[in-house]
Amino acid sequence: MTTTTPRPRTFPRFPAGFRFGAATAAYQIEGAHAEDGRGPSIWDTYCRTPGKVAEGATGDVACDHYHRWPEDIGLLRDLGVDSYRFSIAWPRVRPLGDGPLNPAGLDFYERLVDALLEAGVSPSATLYHWDLPQALEDRGGWRVRETAERFAEYAGTVAERLGDRVERWMTLNEPYCSAFLGYGLGRHAPGVREGRGALAAAHHLLVGHGLAVRALRAAGAREIGITLNPDLLLPATDSPADIAAVRRARTVHNDVWLDPLFAGRYPLHERETWETLAEDPPYRLDGDLELIGAPLDFVGINYYRPVTVRDAPRNEPDPAARTAVDIGAAESWRTDVRHTTMGWPVVPGALTDLLTGLSRDYPGLPPIFITENGSSEADEVSADGAVHDEERVAYLHDHLHTLADTIAAGVDVRGYFVWSLLDNFEWAFGYDRRFGVVRVDYDTLERTPKDSYHWYRKLIAEHRAAHGSAR
Repeated sequence: MTTTTPRPRTFPRFPAGFRFGAATAAYQIEGAHAEDGRGPSIWDTYCRTPGKVAEGATGDVACDHYHRWPEDIGLLRDLGVDSYRFSIAWPRVRPLGDGPLNPAGLDFYERLVDALLEAGVSPSATLYHWDLPQALEDRGGWRVRETAERFAEYAGTVAERLGDRVERWMTLNEPYCSAFLGYGLGRHAPGVREGRGALAAAHHLLVGHGLAVRALRAAGAREIGITLNPDLLLPATDSPADIAAVRRARTVHNDVWLDPLFAGRYPLHERETWETLAEDPPYRLDGDLELIGAPLDFVGINYYRPVTVRDAPRNEPDPAARTAVDIGAAESWRTDVRHTTMGWPVVPGALTDLLTGLSRDYPGLPPIFITENGSSEADEVSADGAVHDEERVAYLHDHLHTLADTIAAGVDVRGYFVWSLLDNFEWAFGYDRRFGVVRVDYDTLERTPKDSYHWYRKLIAEHRAAHGSAR
């Protein structure tokens, strides 16, 4: 049973060697969408489709990190983080997804990595944070195996250039969102509603991960992992129908990814979850499970909130393309706790339940990094020019205390990345949601560290002082 009891305002204690970081993603902060040879991504296209993104917002400028990265590295240095998790934009490196490299794109990331190291901040790079080159989507996107093969080529190219300086590599970020929000529900780019296409995309994302791991190893990359967003799914009631709905939801949210990666199998309940799977899918080839399940050095876990699930009637299936994500389960949120401006319930104890459950269910799970955790709040600039984001400070305080307790109970968690360093483009919500510990004025692009930034900096400093360590 998860707890919501407030904790005393003290800093949590973490073991020596625990790493603190901050995270961002390329399309959400870089801007410069058509500069220096960058090609269009599926998010450039999606943002230009009427009605898809709030107020017609785009990532064309975003936080202008492409030009203001020295200032942002200064914020990281002053924050005192050990590591910075950023993503590399595939269309900035290979504008068409394959074919000629774009030297200016690789040069940008090389400058960024070198400046991070000079600032005493270790680079942690994500290779795919949802910005597929549009040219590859036009040829089938993640529905087809070719995209997985092109992804591995891109991964190897980037690692050959930066692998001697990047400490930690993540192949994919939240493939659940890419496959099921992008190809199943149409809520993310490329914005289509398919059944078999979404299932094929899920598999090919994992194949792309496996091929990329192979390419990264060949290029001499050090630590290699993947970032997932498994959910803690709880039944709305104790009824058999709601419990069965949770099992179906778990197949989509968790088992599709965790089972092939860490248990050497495809999901046990997939046929009862998806009516599309009457027989073995043709896109699964011999050897895929071994490829996907190659050993990893760590797994990234993104956590924000638990999900309540109840049974719901299924829509009548379309014989041509049954909706893969119409699984007869409806999601909702707890109403007895505070909610962020995303509408998400704040339940810190659910993080413990999630991590202990993963460690129990997957004994071969590698060490964990919390690669995203944070809250979207209604930040305002006060008369004194500061942003007193007390609710975000409370969110971080309680979740980090919970994480420290989870580690003390025996779960192997090696580090934590706050989401996010900067307010940024929040996908289909546009600029209406603010997750940053640094405020960005979207008119002037001025950066203002919030109270949460100063709180997190003090936490990191106290951790180092407690263990007698320097950055």
